[in-house]
Amino acid sequence: MLRILIADDHDIVRCGLRRLIEKQADWEVVAEAGDGKEAIGRAVETKPDVALLDYSMPLINGVETTRQIRARLPNTEVLIFSVYDCEARIQDCLRAGARGYVLKSDVEGQLIAAIESLATHKPFFTSKASEVLLDCVLSSCPNLQPLNDGEQRLVQLIADGCSSREIANLIHVSVSMVETARARLMRKLGLSSSAGIVRYAVRTGLVEP
Repeated sequence: MLRILIADDHDIVRCGLRRLIEKQADWEVVAEAGDGKEAIGRAVETKPDVALLDYSMPLINGVETTRQIRARLPNTEVLIFSVYDCEARIQDCLRAGARGYVLKSDVEGQLIAAIESLATHKPFFTSKASEVLLDCVLSSCPNLQPLNDGEQRLVQLIADGCSSREIANLIHVSVSMVETARARLMRKLGLSSSAGIVRYAVRTGLVEP
């Protein structure tokens, strides 16, 4: 029997999730909670296999609830469901110990697959959450392609805070050429912002931190 806890501050949401879950053979909702504090207490009491937590809950939010449940019940997997698809929120949940993240817009179609995955201690992310995580990886990890001397110099100038016009004046080219080179460099490194270039420059030793 797969034992599941549901935590959400809306009764109608918990009711809908319970109906969906209990249609599955050998699945049981062993506890419900309307806020994070209650979710932690009910989890400790019932020791579910999977805790399904809303990201935004009263008293204690989904991130801290996840952290406390995982600290007390390391065998309980946590699946977060949320309306938010931003990188920072997903990362916070993963750092707290969640192994899955499902957007509320995807719940009906993917919740069962997500719970099945976590029940076997495998991670699960809906496609949108996966895209956000992929973008995060691409923006934080340097590409393995080596940079030539000109590209390294451009990275250094951008990391030093030089504008495109200042770079153009320093290396005696047009501003449009600098913008084109910057765009090509960012594609090559898989980065999406100047801040990403700065992080890359520090990690690779092109500038001092």
